[in-house]
Amino acid sequence: MPAQRAIIKPALLAWAREESGISIEDAAKKIGRDPEYLLACERGDSQLTVRQLRILSNAYKRPLAFFYLPQPPQKSNALRDFRRPAQEEPQPESPKLRYEIRRARQRRKLALELLEDLGEQPIEFTARATLTENTFEVARRLRTILRVTRAQQRNFEDEYDAFNTWRDVIENMGVAVFQVAGVSGKEMLGFSFSEPILPVIALNMSDHPVRRIFTMMHEMAHLMLRTGGLCILNEAQEVEVFCNAVAGETLVPQAWLLDEPIIKARGPQREWDEGLISALSRRYRVSRETILIRLVIARYATREFYERKREEYKQEYAAMEKAVALKRQRDKEEGKEGGGLAPSTRVVSESGRMFVRLVLENYRRDNINTSDVADYLDVRIKHLDKIAQAVEHPTLELGAA
Repeated sequence: MPAQRAIIKPALLAWAREESGISIEDAAKKIGRDPEYLLACERGDSQLTVRQLRILSNAYKRPLAFFYLPQPPQKSNALRDFRRPAQEEPQPESPKLRYEIRRARQRRKLALELLEDLGEQPIEFTARATLTENTFEVARRLRTILRVTRAQQRNFEDEYDAFNTWRDVIENMGVAVFQVAGVSGKEMLGFSFSEPILPVIALNMSDHPVRRIFTMMHEMAHLMLRTGGLCILNEAQEVEVFCNAVAGETLVPQAWLLDEPIIKARGPQREWDEGLISALSRRYRVSRETILIRLVIARYATREFYERKREEYKQEYAAMEKAVALKRQRDKEEGKEGGGLAPSTRVVSESGRMFVRLVLENYRRDNINTSDVADYLDVRIKHLDKIAQAVEHPTLELGAA
């Protein structure tokens, strides 16, 4: 019996592949055919089987029903810039990153619908800034809005407590903060969507919590400028430098840093002891690099010292990443599950408390069913009770990757 053919419009097939970022060679390999066959299907000279369409539907991260639309949708707007390590050269977005950008947009749209179903009005994001402003003033204003005191910051239990607290206060401003898993840190550290209602910040879960905190503040500066996007550090340098300066001053105000007893006692130095840098890093729950650049900006350390230490930290971080990757590979070879997050923790970590609470409250009010909950949170319904518990307990290490 011949295989059933999928009667779809060729333009939809080509559109889905191009939007996914998957090459014709890789897509054809997934269905066990050569690229010429798939190109013929995209032109309408041949037809996929239903089985092949299901495989590509999964690869392109599109529901099967998508391929039966009357015509392709408009192409998604490309983000203008995104935050990746400064030394990394811009490359076309990977299929995984493209999917995560689309997923963040979908979750934002869904959150707005869930708010409407609850009869609630979203908080308008009113914080503003311009590139002509003094970054110290912008950071002071942002710090006032966030309302995290110096004492609170010093009393963070660890980097995860710090991350979760900053994330919660930002979401309380009406900003959705999502996290992305499975995207290389070399490709993306964070991105944002500038919107007057429910803007979005997305962070890479593979990055260290203190680095995610900095990226979160960097993206907050983008939102204040109304220039959200994926931040490429070799483009729009003026904007990137501005956002970095605002983030650094927000997390480590210069007046506070220079008021530290050891800094006051020593005054400006060409170099600083590693132990002191690490101690200040732990006190403010920021990276050592952030402490160093704050000292350079205050003219309490030299640029040469900063560049040398930065290279040391970069090599140290690369060695740690390599060790983690090797362990994961060994665990995989030995059939171990590894140290992945529990489903309930993963859901809250990726989607954020605000989004998860909206889903759960709509479920409690019978606005959505169990199938909707499982779909919106990408989790089995059996984990629902633990998800509710995770949302209500901010001491959980939800920032852990």
